[in-house]
Amino acid sequence: MLSLNRSFRVAAVLALSLGFASAASAGPPLICHPLTTDVDAPLLPWAEGRQWHQPDPAYDRASLIADTLALLSPDAPILDRMENMRRATIYADENPRMAAELLRAVVERTKTKPADARAEALEWFDAGYLVETYRQLGVVYQYEMRPAHSRWASLVPAELAELDGYALVQKAVALAPESQAELEFASALMSREPLTATHMHRAASSAAGGSLLARNLERYDVR
Repeated sequence: MLSLNRSFRVAAVLALSLGFASAASAGPPLICHPLTTDVDAPLLPWAEGRQWHQPDPAYDRASLIADTLALLSPDAPILDRMENMRRATIYADENPRMAAELLRAVVERTKTKPADARAEALEWFDAGYLVETYRQLGVVYQYEMRPAHSRWASLVPAELAELDGYALVQKAVALAPESQAELEFASALMSREPLTATHMHRAASSAAGGSLLARNLERYDVR
């Protein structure tokens, strides 16, 4: 059933990237759509420009795991987390072994329950969002949105292959109602119809006017 769910999510990725008329760019949304964040948000280094794939050539990749875990702190906003995991996935694509280590480290944090429900929610969210971002990177190569290179394989290690990221994000939704709008937005980007539209509408209806979430939603034609 989990593999079937993943097949549905692949279809949802393509439907979402093609089905919302005002999307700023095509392609799997967790990878190909950079998030709008505060100008001073702490983010992984990135090159200047407007393209989705612009890693900083000067960034020390050896620091990726430590830097990503530090940026996924309990006080980091949801949208910042999403953009950092998008960037981390693109960097991790250069080193599948490091990618596996990063995902293992993020999943490992869910095994120790924090006292605070929001902190627990964010740990479930990070694990679910990162594994689905890894999978959407696979869709990029599958549909030749970037030239395939001979060494590319799934960044998800074998022991985590059955991890259902969408289900983990729904755990976060239940634990952190104060962040529901942003979590619904994230859920829309990894779900299949009719859930995709349902999550997107929930996010839009809860987004405050002029908020970062509202600005991110502008790229989608939510009816």
